[in-house]
Amino acid sequence: MTKQDSRRDFFKKASLTGIAALTVPFSGVADNPNLYIPENEIIPEPGLIVPKAQGLKITGTFLDEISHDIPHQNWGEKEWDRDFAHMKAIGIDTVIMIRSGYRKFITYPSEYLMKKHACYKPSVDLVDLFLRLADKYGMKFYFGLYDSGKYWDTGDLSWEVEDNKYVIDEIWKNYGSKFKSFQGWYISGEISRKTKGAIGAFRAMGKQCKDVSGGLPTFISPWIDGKKAVAAAGSALSKENAVSVQEHEREWGEIFDGIHEVVDACAFQDGHIDYDELDAFFEVNKRMADKYGMKCWTNAETFDRDMPIKFLPIKFDKLRMKLEAAQRAGYDKGITFEFPHFMSPQSSYLQAGHLYNRYKEYFNIK
Repeated sequence: MTKQDSRRDFFKKASLTGIAALTVPFSGVADNPNLYIPENEIIPEPGLIVPKAQGLKITGTFLDEISHDIPHQNWGEKEWDRDFAHMKAIGIDTVIMIRSGYRKFITYPSEYLMKKHACYKPSVDLVDLFLRLADKYGMKFYFGLYDSGKYWDTGDLSWEVEDNKYVIDEIWKNYGSKFKSFQGWYISGEISRKTKGAIGAFRAMGKQCKDVSGGLPTFISPWIDGKKAVAAAGSALSKENAVSVQEHEREWGEIFDGIHEVVDACAFQDGHIDYDELDAFFEVNKRMADKYGMKCWTNAETFDRDMPIKFLPIKFDKLRMKLEAAQRAGYDKGITFEFPHFMSPQSSYLQAGHLYNRYKEYFNIK
C-alpha cells in the first residue's frame, strides 16, 4: 500500500466512524479501538549530523535536596531508587550531596545543628537513604558540608568553618564508617576569585575531612567569574566586568597553591562563560590542576543560564559543546548539577527526560 493509499484509507475510515471517534482524548490504541494508525507511517527521528561520543561522559552528579532556587520534587525512597537506576544506566558512578543543610533546613537529624541553629528536623534521613542506595548500585558517595547561609550574607567563609567542625565529626561517627559507599567529601562553599578567607577556610575544612576519615578525597566546585556570573535572582543574563583568562589563571593559581595539600580535585562550574570561551578557560584549569597535583573535573551544568526563566534543563547542543571542550582539555572526570532535576526521565521538568534521551543517543547508550 502506498502512502497516498494509506491516507485515502484513513479518511475513508474516519468518515465511517464519525468525527466523535477522532476527538476522543488519546490514551493509546488499546483504549481507542476506533483510532486508526496508517501502516508504514512511522516517521524516523533524524540522525545526528555531528560525530557522536566526542565529549567527556558524565560519571557523577550532585544531589540537591536542600535548595533555594530550584523546586523540590518531593521524592520518596521508591522514586530515589528509580533515579539511581537511571543514573547507573548511563554510567554515573558517583553521587554528591551538594550540601547537608542550608540555613535551617537539613538533610539528616543533626543533634548539633538542631541545637545550635534551631534547624528543623527532617522527616526523612536523606544521608542514610543516599548511602544505602549508593551501596545498592555500587556508587561512590561524597558528603557535602553544611551551609549556614552566613557566607552568602557576609562574603566570609569563616562562619562555615566553625559549624563544620562539628558536622564533619558527627557525620563520620554516625555514617562514614558504616557504609562502603562513603568515599569522599565535598567542601560546599561555592566561591569565585577574591573570596574573603577562602584559602584558610578550605584548608581547615579539607584537613579535618581528611584527618577524620583516614585521608578520603575532597573536592570543590567554584564558579568562574565570567560574563554570565550574574545574580540568580536578577533579570540580567550577562555582565561587563568579566574576568579575563589571564586574571583567572593568576588568581586561582594563588588559591590552588594554598589548598592543594588538602583538596584533591576542583570541578569548576562551566556555565558562567560563553561557549566560544570554553577551550581557553578549560586549558588553563587543566594546566593549573596538573601543576598542583590536583584532579581537574568539570561541573557540566545541565541547566540553562541563557534564558530569562531560571532554571530549566539545558539545550542538548549546549551540553554537548561543553562536554566536548572538557574532553579536548583532557579533564579527568565529568560531573553535573544536577541529574535529578535537569536530566532524569522522572524529573518534574518534561524536557529533562528528552535531554536524557539525546545524551544516550549521542554516546550510543542503549
